[in-house]
Amino acid sequence: MTEIEIVSYALQQFANLTADDFNTSRPYWKHKEYKKGEFYNQHKSVCRYLGFIIEGTFRSYVVDEKSGIEKNVFLYSKNQFVVTFKSFINQIPCDYHTQAMTDSSVVYICIDDLLLLYKQSHKWETFGRLLAQEAFNVTIERIESFIFKTNEERYLDLIKYHPDIFNNIPLYHISSYLGIQGPSLSRIRKRITEK
Repeated sequence: MTEIEIVSYALQQFANLTADDFNTSRPYWKHKEYKKGEFYNQHKSVCRYLGFIIEGTFRSYVVDEKSGIEKNVFLYSKNQFVVTFKSFINQIPCDYHTQAMTDSSVVYICIDDLLLLYKQSHKWETFGRLLAQEAFNVTIERIESFIFKTNEERYLDLIKYHPDIFNNIPLYHISSYLGIQGPSLSRIRKRITEK
């Protein structure tokens, strides 16, 4: 399967788009390779692109102004969208950096082209609504996980939604994302492997 065929299949599954629906958008999709450490979007810049990850892993993070410590907010992996959604939808400066954690491959579309598709097609308008719902759900789940879930439950969710993450990024990034210290992460991993 080519990169564009992967995106076509994923969007058909995600939003019930037909092949013809997707073909309307085909001229607008572009492909980009990201080197490890390269930014998808930077803090205070406006996110103009919705990406679909073919290969690789990205993170969105903030830098604590006092300590200088980076805190991972979101992770994005293969077959997921990568986008700083609030910035993308509202076309306002982003609150965090989004960076490739591995060499990565992304197929992306510009906001202007996506908005044009929304006007041309009810199916694409539905895609936009579903995308917004997905972003909302991911954000709420992330917030509620810190309120209602244990460290171990957050760890298990991470494995569920990002199954290859431990093969791709250092543990300190995972600790940051989970909001726990490295030794706690090691204990959780040990407990789970012993079960």
